[in-house]
Amino acid sequence: MKLIVDGHLDLAWNAMSFGRDITLPLDEINRQEASLADNPGRGRATTSLPEMRRGGVMLCLATLMARVRPHAMSPPGPLRINLDYSSAAMAFGAAQGQLAYYRLLDEQRHIRLIGDGETLDKHWRQCSTAPLDEVPVGVILAMEGAGPIVEPAQVGAWHVAGLRCLNVVHYGRNRYAVGTGDSGPLTSDGRRLLREMERVNMILDTTHLSDPSFFDAVDCFGGPVLASHQNCRALVPGDRQYSDEQIRLLIERGGVIGVMMDALMLSPTWRKGYSERSEVGLQAVIDHVDHICQLAGNCRHVALGSDLDGGFGREQCPEGLDTIADLQKIDGLLRSRGYGDDDVDALFHNNLLRFLNANLAGTGAELNEEPGVNFAAGPAAKPLSDGAEVVQDN
Repeated sequence: MKLIVDGHLDLAWNAMSFGRDITLPLDEINRQEASLADNPGRGRATTSLPEMRRGGVMLCLATLMARVRPHAMSPPGPLRINLDYSSAAMAFGAAQGQLAYYRLLDEQRHIRLIGDGETLDKHWRQCSTAPLDEVPVGVILAMEGAGPIVEPAQVGAWHVAGLRCLNVVHYGRNRYAVGTGDSGPLTSDGRRLLREMERVNMILDTTHLSDPSFFDAVDCFGGPVLASHQNCRALVPGDRQYSDEQIRLLIERGGVIGVMMDALMLSPTWRKGYSERSEVGLQAVIDHVDHICQLAGNCRHVALGSDLDGGFGREQCPEGLDTIADLQKIDGLLRSRGYGDDDVDALFHNNLLRFLNANLAGTGAELNEEPGVNFAAGPAAKPLSDGAEVVQDN
């Protein structure tokens, strides 16, 4: 079994929105949900911390996620479970709750919060030498959609609190950019946000940016960029996927593109609520991996960004992927296409490890500080060492 780095998991949002104890075995989570019907993914969860260990998924970028939708009441129901809030202050509070959840899991040694290259190296060495059921799952904090950032100047305080990667917008629009399902450029606040991110060396995740916002962001942001969970428009049309031009730009910037496991974004004919799982298999994942490798001319810019349990369960996964541990099946499928052992290692972990080691800033000591970091909209709380609504998941 090979070790895996997953570029995108909504662990805290999944736990707190669906009421799932992700420290439990996966079978127990699904047993508890068997009678629930508020979301198609109920009883079909794919991811828990024990299941990650079983599948060798020992490091991930795990999100803080809360969207600002003015006047949204967010009643419990399909695809709207504790995701939308009617003000930035409320989204901030929700994300702070998710941050507190990660910190407690870290204290309990279910996970290990990682914010710097030294800690990352130590964690990976332990994963390579110790029994995996004795090792906490490594977590690097990311944010999906910048709704919880009340003002651009707050980026520094979020960095001090442990945030290392930021995706600017989810679906629709926010104060910073335009995302999936709409089209438009970065706003002036979005440009300020990117300047603050560059100042603290925070990673920009370009996933979900509309085409105009994507090109604006890549043009004006000089820091590290990746796409944590993004597939190929050449294979599946639609603005949720990236064009070859966009993928090439990320490759030129030294970025990594994480291929995701949503059937809707793996096959051009798969339709939510109509298609069967059997209509798309794990071979479709290899198609997207191969397309990125062909554009790059090598295997150095592709990774796994599964997004499993990101608002959907196995009912929306390709056939053959019932749990996150089934990511291991991609090994044999890649080899059947002529890829070798080094290529599998690159996809499974080496590409994201190389990228993260090069771009994680800070000592990481701040990750477990007592709560009380100053998040008032203003300068960073502590000096740094280096001076049209669309409601969907995924």
